[in-house]
Amino acid sequence: MQDLLLESPGFPEFLLGLATISASLLGSDGTVTCTITVERDGGAATVASSTEEGRRLDETQYSFGDGPCLTAARQQRLVLIADLENDERWSDYLEAALQEGVRSVLAVPIPTDAFSHAGLNCYAGTVGAFTAETVGLLEQHAAAMSRVLRIALRLHGTDIHPEHLRAALKSRAVVDAAVSLIMLQQHGGREDALQILQLAAKSSNRRMHDIATDIVRGAGLPGAEQDER
Repeated sequence: MQDLLLESPGFPEFLLGLATISASLLGSDGTVTCTITVERDGGAATVASSTEEGRRLDETQYSFGDGPCLTAARQQRLVLIADLENDERWSDYLEAALQEGVRSVLAVPIPTDAFSHAGLNCYAGTVGAFTAETVGLLEQHAAAMSRVLRIALRLHGTDIHPEHLRAALKSRAVVDAAVSLIMLQQHGGREDALQILQLAAKSSNRRMHDIATDIVRGAGLPGAEQDER
């Protein structure tokens, strides 16, 4: 995470990398979406999302003013909903989430500072997607994320603008997400990860964006394929 902070070209890219890494911990098939909510100065924003659907789910929750993710961030306590159809809390929001195909939710608090609240939100399309082992893993991950996120918020807190983050998500999200995953696997820097993508694109005569899309959706990383050879 520290390498990601140092190597990312901007704050939106760093946050996007955090969300993508979080989603990758829960599987490579793309069935779980992760987002990061930060609330400060009375306003909540999704500062990063591993998918556009995740951002939309968060923003729907903000429109209701309450929900599992906001509760986890504000009260700094874990919220687990194994089956949205059998949970009576936040009924309006949960009904909206069900309409989007969500069946289970896990929201984990991320300790930050006295002036902000943060949470890691995970959405899945299956009932009971988050086991006790998964919950423990995400709690450890959130604790590890806490220190580097506090540093990033101090350095770049004024850069949190949802419209800028949406633009980054639409224009560069796929490539940046793939770069973050390659950095995680290869324990290298951003430039090395980009080079792996560029070489893969050249050798396969495909666009780098298309290869990045495959990686985010769970395909093998180019670096791993080269190592196997």
